Parts: sequence; structure tokens; C-alpha cells
Amino acid sequence: MSFAGMLNRLHGQPESYDKKSKYRFGRTLGAGTYGVVREADGPTGKVAVKIILKKNVKGNERMVYDELDMLQRLKHPHIVKFVDWFESRDKFYIVTQLATGGELFDRICDQGKFTEKDASQTIKQVLSAVDFLHENNVVHRGAPMPFCVLACSLLTSLFIDLKPENLLYLTRELESDLVLADFGIAKTLDSKEDTLKTMAGSFGYAAPEVMEQKGHGKPVDMWSLGVITYTLLCGYSPFRSENLRDLLHECTSSQVVFHERYWKEVSEDGKDFILKLIVPEPEQRWTSKQALGHIWLTGKNATEHDLVPELLKGREVRRKFKHAVLAASLQKRIADLKEADSDSDNEMRDAEQAIPSALSSSLSKPEAKTASLRDKMGGAMFREVVLAKLKDEKQKKEALAVDQELEDEARRRSFNGSSSAA
Repeated sequence: MSFAGMLNRLHGQPESYDKKSKYRFGRTLGAGTYGVVREADGPTGKVAVKIILKKNVKGNERMVYDELDMLQRLKHPHIVKFVDWFESRDKFYIVTQLATGGELFDRICDQGKFTEKDASQTIKQVLSAVDFLHENNVVHRGAPMPFCVLACSLLTSLFIDLKPENLLYLTRELESDLVLADFGIAKTLDSKEDTLKTMAGSFGYAAPEVMEQKGHGKPVDMWSLGVITYTLLCGYSPFRSENLRDLLHECTSSQVVFHERYWKEVSEDGKDFILKLIVPEPEQRWTSKQALGHIWLTGKNATEHDLVPELLKGREVRRKFKHAVLAASLQKRIADLKEADSDSDNEMRDAEQAIPSALSSSLSKPEAKTASLRDKMGGAMFREVVLAKLKDEKQKKEALAVDQELEDEARRRSFNGSSSAA
């Protein structure tokens, strides 16, 4: 045993903690209720390291160990690869490939031309990854189950978070693999409140049963894939509602509309594929196996219609939405994690300092105000404000009105809460 290893043992660190010295941590890539994700340089090159506070998974440690073991066996060309893991007294460190080739929609817009036939093959890659995970009983996050139920279930608690931001290219190379880059242990441990708050980034892609907090299952991934496919083929979402209640009603009560102006060049096979997935009743949605057999994925009848012009129109809105959500939540989440971090290594403080400067400086006063309101009002109201702020210039006045409405509602609830207490 090395001298450093002996010191680690004296300080009560587990044996695997010695691996930490092999990694040099860089910028913070993200944060959640579980911990943070950092970029790092390691023995195999640049990697992503998810750092989970043990305090946040207390009572579920055995489940974490079991699923770390399972992660090592999940090998698929379109799923980000597990590299290693280690632990300290109060944290788990999960090391995976770092995908640096950019997000799906951004990459498509940058490459100049992307046809319906290209889209069918791209969706086929994603679907093959989803099918592989479903075969291994890995499903989308939903309402958390008690640990005793999880331990007895055939389902694992690894969850897919299926949305465009989590579909990444491994490298900048033209022939790079597209990978599903974010699924993991911690998502099942979120409370219902946390799930609603963190749904901001998934708004519009979540299945009705997820929004209603009725549970989770494999069909929710098929819904998300249907929405992604629709957006990929026309540049906009099939659902236009800006709050949770209206979105849920739209998803369950309205038919999917293919507007002639944007869909006239898209094949009937492409539309039929979508209609097999965006189905309100989970039991009537096609499974991943059924979807893989759909004729559209062969590319046989898919057109050579270029999708890039319409995708470019929606690109800036998507970027602003993502930026607003990150800027309004990343620092707040890490601040909460710092309070929960009991170790002396200042991991969460370092993560806060490693937030990219362009992102941390973007939290303007109005957005900071929105962040504080989000804490009072919860995820659904917060999404309304964020989405309103991302509309065209002519709708800024509407955003201010919504912001004022939020403040009034917060005061009203505060007053009612005080009255009840009295």
C-alpha cells in the first residue's frame, strides 16, 4: 500500500478512494438534487464524473452498489460507456465517457443538410439504445418507489432521461456515434417535488403519466421518442402549451396535428411512426420492439426533403430555453449541496467555482428573481415564466405580466399560510 493510501485509511476513506488521485477535475457540467457532474482528465483521457452525496441516498446504499455493478455490464454503441467508479466516506464517484460532439439538434443544424431519410436512421440509433435498455429493464424516471419495493422488483431503478439535450455525439468526427448520455441511479431517488422542479428541461417531452406522477414504465420512453421524432421532422413541438395543466390536457385530449405547410414533404410512413408512439394510453403505445420493425426506420419510403431550414428556426429558442433553465438553477442547486456536504474536501465548493464563467455571469437580476420565485411556487409556475421569457421580442410585456402574477400569487399563498397557522 502506498503512503497516500495509508493516509486515506487513517482518515477513514474506503480503499477505492485512492483512485481519485488519478483524476484532475475541471469545469462543472451540471447539478441535480443528488450532486454534481464534473469534467475531468483521467488515465483514459477526458471523462465525465457524476459525484453523488451519500447523504442524499441514505438507506439506499445497497441499491447503488448493485446498480453500479449493472452499469458496468450495459455495453451498447449508442449508450455512453461506463468507465469506473470509486467512493469516499460521503460520496460516490461515477466515471463515464465524455461526449464532446454536441447535441443532436445543434449538430444537424451545423452540418448543412439533413433529410427525412437521415432522420429515420438517427431515430433508429436512439431506438436501438432504448430497446437495449428496456431489454435490461431500465426505464424512464417517474414517481419514486420505496426501497423495499425496488429491491423486490424485476425493474432496476436506473432511468433514462429521454430528451434532445441528452442525445449527444461522442466526437466532432462526421461519422461519430450518437449516444444516450444521461441515465442513472440518482433519478429514482428524487422526491415528487424534485421531479416536478427538474422537469423544466424535459418540459414537452414527458409522457402524460409522468406529468400526473402516476408512476413510470417503458411506454414513457416511447412517448418521448415520438415527440423527439416529430420535432426533428418539422422543427417545432407537437404541443404548444406553456403550463403543466394545459400541456397535460393537450397531450391527452388532442390529436397529433401535421400542419400541411411543414409536413407536406414528409412521408406518410414518418407520420405513422409518430402516431404509433404519441398515444395517451400507455398500454396502446408501441413498444421498442414493435417500433424497431416499423417500415419508416428502413428509410425505404423516407424522402430527401431537407429538414435543416425549419430546425434552424427553432434552434435559438431551444438554446435560450436551455440557457435560462441552467442559469436559473445551477448555482442554487450547488448552494444546497454545499450545505449537505459534510466532508472536508470542499468538493461542492470547488464545483461551484468551476461553473463556466459565461453561464454563471448570465444569471441576471430578473432571472435571479425568477429563481427565488421558483423555490416558492414549484416547478410548473417556474416553467411558465421561463417559457414566456423565451418568446419573441413582442411578447416581453406578457412575460412581465406573468412575472407580476407570480409575485401576487406568492404573496397570496404566503398570506393564506400565515392565516392558517394563526
